[in-house]
Amino acid sequence: MKLTRRDSLKLFAAATPSFALRPARAFAADLPIAAGPFQGTRSSLAGYKIPSWFGEAKFGIWSHWGPQSAIEDGDWYARNMYVQGSDQYKYHLKTYGHPSKVGYKDLVPQFKAARWDPDHLMDLYVKAGAKYFFSMGVHHDNYDMWNSKYQKRWNAVATGPNKDIVGIWKNAARKRGLRFGVSEHLSNSYDWFATSHTSDSTGPLAGVPYDGVLPAYADLYHDYTGEPADFVKTAKAMGRVAPTRWKQEYFNRIKDLLDQHQPDLLYTDGGIPFEEYGLSLVAHLYNLSAKKHGGKVESIYFSKTMTDCENGTCALDRERGVLDDIAANPWQTDTCVGEWHYRRGVKYKSAKKVIDLLVDIVSKNGNLLLNFPLPNSGELDPEEVTTLEGITAWMQINSEGIYASRPWKIYGEGPSTKVVIAKNGKEFDPNEGKKPDLGAQDIRFTTKGKTLYAFVQGWPAGEAVVTSLGTGSPHAQKVVGAHMLGYSESLKFTQRADGLHVTMPSTRPASADIGIALKLTVA
Repeated sequence: MKLTRRDSLKLFAAATPSFALRPARAFAADLPIAAGPFQGTRSSLAGYKIPSWFGEAKFGIWSHWGPQSAIEDGDWYARNMYVQGSDQYKYHLKTYGHPSKVGYKDLVPQFKAARWDPDHLMDLYVKAGAKYFFSMGVHHDNYDMWNSKYQKRWNAVATGPNKDIVGIWKNAARKRGLRFGVSEHLSNSYDWFATSHTSDSTGPLAGVPYDGVLPAYADLYHDYTGEPADFVKTAKAMGRVAPTRWKQEYFNRIKDLLDQHQPDLLYTDGGIPFEEYGLSLVAHLYNLSAKKHGGKVESIYFSKTMTDCENGTCALDRERGVLDDIAANPWQTDTCVGEWHYRRGVKYKSAKKVIDLLVDIVSKNGNLLLNFPLPNSGELDPEEVTTLEGITAWMQINSEGIYASRPWKIYGEGPSTKVVIAKNGKEFDPNEGKKPDLGAQDIRFTTKGKTLYAFVQGWPAGEAVVTSLGTGSPHAQKVVGAHMLGYSESLKFTQRADGLHVTMPSTRPASADIGIALKLTVA
């Protein structure tokens, strides 16, 4: 009988121990990965399952922080400072000079983290209810936030704060029992940074190249030798059009990050990049975890592309967007209280806005990863502290209905359920954070055993009415007890055709402006 290649691989897998003495090798040149249950192929990774701890954690905090934060002028500064006419180009011209003379390379040393206290920050994040924490690993600016083996000059140990930022964050998180993650945005860098090789098209310095063309700094700005003459003008920021040598460098650097810090979670800014290169890194992440946990894979890779995650492989992530219904598998929204990189004077999301997002996401089987951007100093500013304290106060009363919860029959009810937030593969919602706050008619549901939690996102006048629990509703269950989290006495209620009517206490709790949680015992 002639065996197919797939049959041969199955027989080989069955006869081979989980961890061979020599490393596994992906199906591409020079892509060695750790031995373990996965190879760097889609068919192999289809056998992956999201670990149960993630579906119980629900809430994580992210430090999207690096040299671009030192300028304190918002997102994508390292790219936009080379885009004539952009706000950041104008700011750069006014503050530092023309980018042909003063470039991003000259700004990187400003990143000092002079008052950064990771242990203090992590204590605040734990108190606020975070169960996992993410450090920036490397952004599109090509600067590694760890003691990089391959990016030897432009990393956080060699220049800037002279500290292994990733390693220090990791130690602070794990010391407090948090799962630890890293984000990588490197796969887009080759295209994203092409603006540094252009020049003004008008004005007194028209045609004078920006400093990205200097050969001495190709390790930061990239070497585009061999690319078409118009590449730097036509490259799309998130295009991922890159030569094999860059894909190999991408693989080497992210593998180095994984090898040094062995994170529980790895986030990539987009879908799985560069096919076998990206798939091999996913397999490497999982194999490292399996080796560490006695054969059990406890790690998670996040992709923003739904098709990547349809068959095992990874967890779906939505940037600034929310799914419009309950998902079969745990997923994640990543968003920010302000901009991704710190910008002075920006208006932050309120604690109310964050909790509205959290309960909506959790009711749909998702998790919220929330970025608090740090300025150059490494300290939260007073307005960020206000938002964080509001989240903390609410979570300390109501988080019982968040952690380790599961979706109910429907995710919620009320006017907000008529608004589709993100659907049909949409990865980014430009109106996220701008929608009206949820109110007392907007309710989200979670369950634990025989307990149903109804998050009422405003203070009801006299009584809360849960229409989905009316005796005439197709979703109705018999309610035999009602409490409100943070209130010791049971609440009076009646279950009628039009809904469950729960009488509110005469004293309005402090957290009611954000929302309350009804704890309902169902038969």
